Amino acid sequence: MGCDTQNVPKLWGRLAARRPRVVGYAAALGSVTAVSLFIGFILWQVNIANVSMLYLLAVMATAVAFGRGPAVFASVLAFLVFDWFFVEPLHQLTVSDPEEWVSLLFFLLTATVTGQLAAGQRQRAREAQQREREAVVLYDIVRLLGSNDVDQALEGVAERVRAELQITGLVIELRQPNGGTRQFTAGKVPETVSTHGNSGAAARVLQSGAADGVRDHVATGRWVRIIRPTRAGGIPDHVHLVPIKVDDRRIGALLLVDPDGHFDSTDDRLVSLAAAQIGIAVDRARLRQEATDAEILRRTDELRRALLNAVSHDLRTPLATIMASASSLRQNDVVWTEDERQGFAQAIEQEAERLNRLVGNLLDLSRIEAGSLRPEKSWQDLEALIDDTLDRLRSVTAHHELHVDVPKDLPPVWIDPVEIGQVIYNLVENATKYAPADTEILLGVRRVSGTLAVVVSDRGPGIPPQSIPQLFDPFYRVMDGRPRPQGLGLGLAIVRGLVEAHGGRVWVENRPGGGAQFTFTLPLSAAVLERPPAQTSVA
Repeated sequence: MGCDTQNVPKLWGRLAARRPRVVGYAAALGSVTAVSLFIGFILWQVNIANVSMLYLLAVMATAVAFGRGPAVFASVLAFLVFDWFFVEPLHQLTVSDPEEWVSLLFFLLTATVTGQLAAGQRQRAREAQQREREAVVLYDIVRLLGSNDVDQALEGVAERVRAELQITGLVIELRQPNGGTRQFTAGKVPETVSTHGNSGAAARVLQSGAADGVRDHVATGRWVRIIRPTRAGGIPDHVHLVPIKVDDRRIGALLLVDPDGHFDSTDDRLVSLAAAQIGIAVDRARLRQEATDAEILRRTDELRRALLNAVSHDLRTPLATIMASASSLRQNDVVWTEDERQGFAQAIEQEAERLNRLVGNLLDLSRIEAGSLRPEKSWQDLEALIDDTLDRLRSVTAHHELHVDVPKDLPPVWIDPVEIGQVIYNLVENATKYAPADTEILLGVRRVSGTLAVVVSDRGPGIPPQSIPQLFDPFYRVMDGRPRPQGLGLGLAIVRGLVEAHGGRVWVENRPGGGAQFTFTLPLSAAVLERPPAQTSVA
């Protein structure tokens, strides 16, 4: 298995952790022997006082490399070797001069304390490196799990943890509500584990450690070997399992495939942290999905109630008029004049047309909400389309002063004429509902930053500022205490859907002096943008 230079410290730490303890004591013996030979060579050349302090180098080197035990062993060994070889009488563990005893004891004490301090610094340095490693890995895991795509995030986490642990393979196994499991695999995973998603393939399970008090750190945990009476063939013994839990409820597991079959305490903490963060992320995604589903149900219920309320009033009223007129026409015992018969027929026709518009609005809204609206675009003359639409609105605008301001040099636009005609129809009709009779309604077109802006303005009561953000929502009606026309509240919602389907946008603002101004834009093709804009404006 290859590794890059960034993994050298980690690999060296793992090798040091797995090195047998006897190696440290052998190194202590070797270092003391080397220093003794060096001291013997020096004393053979010249007599130097306090030469025993050279043994502190051996003690400190042993402490830094192998810890407290070998350091204490080196201190005691140095004391005995120096007394045996370099203190009179030689080759005896006795000392002729009492002052030498004091010197030797102070040497032993100094060597021991120095070794303990060096070993302590070594331990703190290793712990700092481990904490740094854990922090970096935890940051990477949290960053990956912050993605909205949970599946892709889990794949990234699996590969990140596998690479950090330098293991053969890793599997994130999550339980599904239907009883099945989902797996996210990184590296090489045995067929038994990857195919069946069998958590029982684990040979060892990491049991979480518990703290004694709220101020205590949570213990790393310990590996518990799973012993089964009979083991299925093909299941490897080096698969380790780390449970993924949320509030003591197991939702999955990490399956670690390690040919060496060994993890140190740092690795245990890393996989425990990874499992905890995965559990939090999966549970957060579940809660987010439940919240989304609940919001969809809530909005659906609101739309259903609004639709039922609207149908109960706005559809039943024209139906009642139609039924009454038709029933009157069928009365044989009453002699109706020709004008009366024409009046009944006209009422039936008008109310049927009203019903047709209401049903058409509902169908248009359902297409918009379902995302199935596909405009059938073609090159159109917007001025001609506006004239045709206003011609159909003659009976609606008969009691208002309609002013049209359309430049003569408008470029052709790539639109669906039926849908944009419906947008203009709805906006003008909406203006006639709210503007008092004999007031002006303005309809104008201007070029603005690569778009055509169509503006419909009136001198009605205007829009309350608090209602502007919801004005284009389905079934929304302004409630400000003023008498307003009845309706389903679908016209403006359909306007927004049709305009946005053409790549434009629509908004409303109040006019100075009273009234509302609705504006929607249509993007111009790049082929016509080079034409100079017409110098016109809308009041």
